Amino acid sequence: MAISVKNYTNRFVVIAILVVMAIWAALFYAVIMDEVYDNIDDGLKNQKILILREVYRNPKIIEESKDFGVNQFVIREAENTEEVVDQNKFSKELIYMPYDEEEEPYRILHTGFYDATGKPYRLEIRTSTVEEDDFLINLAISLVVLYIVIVLSILIINHYMLGRAWQPFKQILKNLSKYRFGKANSFESVKSPVSEFNDLNNHIRHMIQQNEKVFDGQKRFLENAAHELQTPLAVGIGKLELVLENTSLNEEDTVRIVEAKRSLQRMVNLNKSLLTLSRINNQQYAGSENVNVNTVITDLLNDYEDLITYKEIQLNIQQDGIFEVHANPDLMQILFSNLLSNAVKYNVTAGYLVVLIKSDAVVISNTSQEKALNPDYIFERFYKGSQDHNSNGLGLSIIKTILEKYPFLKIQYSYQNSLQVFEIMRVK
Repeated sequence: MAISVKNYTNRFVVIAILVVMAIWAALFYAVIMDEVYDNIDDGLKNQKILILREVYRNPKIIEESKDFGVNQFVIREAENTEEVVDQNKFSKELIYMPYDEEEEPYRILHTGFYDATGKPYRLEIRTSTVEEDDFLINLAISLVVLYIVIVLSILIINHYMLGRAWQPFKQILKNLSKYRFGKANSFESVKSPVSEFNDLNNHIRHMIQQNEKVFDGQKRFLENAAHELQTPLAVGIGKLELVLENTSLNEEDTVRIVEAKRSLQRMVNLNKSLLTLSRINNQQYAGSENVNVNTVITDLLNDYEDLITYKEIQLNIQQDGIFEVHANPDLMQILFSNLLSNAVKYNVTAGYLVVLIKSDAVVISNTSQEKALNPDYIFERFYKGSQDHNSNGLGLSIIKTILEKYPFLKIQYSYQNSLQVFEIMRVK
């Protein structure tokens, strides 16, 4: 699932900060504990010097310091002279403390000395040190609080600062989504103090200009080709009709000429459809006025009356309201002509054609030789079903192109009760 760049960045920042703080906490703990023990060891060494000075001044201290007392040191006779050297050895032990009623860590200095008579003694000095478990807990709590504060600060800063910084980019995407081929002015550039966004604007503008040049060239080529094809196609069909009037033709030649004429007629229909699409895209249907769709549909059904009678189609017209739109009357004529033409042309013999006109929609339903069509493709150019191989596949595409000019209208296809249903409705 795609997420915004801000959330994408926040996710990795949060993880990165967590990893960095974990590594930093381990290093911080090691450095602090080393510094603590170094200071404690220096204090024990200094205490050793003071004790030795006092022993030389007052030898009775040796007899009075057989056990740890208030001064937290003990002096014992050395068992052998090899143990007594003037070296300092440190250890860490847990010693029970009555106040806390638990064992607490102590730092102990193990050393030795000779008294004034040269007799060797062992000296042990201890002092309370940091409770590492409590220190770890307090450090962890402090780091968690610090982590939460940092993360919240970053999220708040990103929400306001990055949100504001990325606002031009969001506006560029919004404007780009409104762009349509043939309407270069539909994309509006966004000014920004960020150079990258300005570069993006310039590149998009350049891309649109290039696309518009290609699009205009294609439209001109299509329209010119359609115009140029009209005359030779009309001449070809006319000559074939003259040949068919020749009664001396045998049946086989007549069939071939009819097939050739039918193929040329398909090219004429395709040419007209392409020319219609080109004119729509070239904004040649620019005028708009209030169009009564009820009247348009009634007139079209009158034009198809002979074909409807020939195919014995049962026509049912229901007018529950007046459907009126502000649009180009020629485009509305083309739109509903294509819909009704398909409904009659692809209907079955003795089928049904139901036209329901409401104040906000027009529903055209008809029986057909095919089952449900694929709604994902029926409005694509040159898409044809299996019921008519002579179709050029542009009828519904023309309808879609017309509706793109009028965003307040939309078309919806469905297959209900064995009927092909096309509904033109207002967008609420």
